[in-house]
Amino acid sequence: MGEKKSGRIRIGIGGWTYEPWRGTFYPQGLAQKRELEFASRQLSSIEVNGTYYGSQKPESFAKWHDETPDDFVFSLKAPRFATNRKVLAEAGASIERFFTSGLMELKDKLGPINWQFMGTKKFDPDDFAAFLKLLPASHEGRALRHAVELRHDSFCHPDCIALLREHGVAPIVAGDADWPQIADLTAPFVYARIMGTVEEEPLGYSAQALDQWAQRARDWAAGHAPDGLTLAEPHRAAATPRDVYLYVISGHKVRNPQAAMALIDRVK
Repeated sequence: MGEKKSGRIRIGIGGWTYEPWRGTFYPQGLAQKRELEFASRQLSSIEVNGTYYGSQKPESFAKWHDETPDDFVFSLKAPRFATNRKVLAEAGASIERFFTSGLMELKDKLGPINWQFMGTKKFDPDDFAAFLKLLPASHEGRALRHAVELRHDSFCHPDCIALLREHGVAPIVAGDADWPQIADLTAPFVYARIMGTVEEEPLGYSAQALDQWAQRARDWAAGHAPDGLTLAEPHRAAATPRDVYLYVISGHKVRNPQAAMALIDRVK
């Protein structure tokens, strides 16, 4: 077999329940209980935000698995109780509860876990290293992928990148946002959240911006660091293929599904 030349690109939105999408993304009259079924056939992934605020039932994860296509993937936000704390090294119990709460019912549709930090959380090398050690490489025989959303400028440091690379954890790339941008390649995958959709663009972004993000996704998939993004250290990682998870988040949210579908068309 030939060597793999490019990773898989998955593109989606945050969640699927949003009233303004009814009639703009979802067809008029579509039953609300069928919205995930519909969304998962227009997109290739969805980031679930509800898991950040509280646990879900195992039956819910199983239902999401059964309602979506075979190659669909969910990324989950980890619970805030694990990351919104003074001492990250003490998050072990929260992390364990999360992974035993039923999310493995997603089976092969479980994508990366987003560990989102508050904007006030600063980089403490020792404590951050202790937190990364708590993230399990696998659970119930299934390999796991972890990404961290770092929202304080202090994380834009080579020591942070070295820790992420050591543990195979990806920094989440903040696109078109006020958050710090850390686009260093530290894991076998890339996780990006782009937040710049606007009301005046029917597809959320201009054609030029969509082309640019689509090219960045292709570059990441081929193993390259795209131009125009901020790195915390000058080191360039090896050009090995990487899977890409790109979510259109925030911004003018009503346009996000259109932007995601336009990006999917461009990377085909």
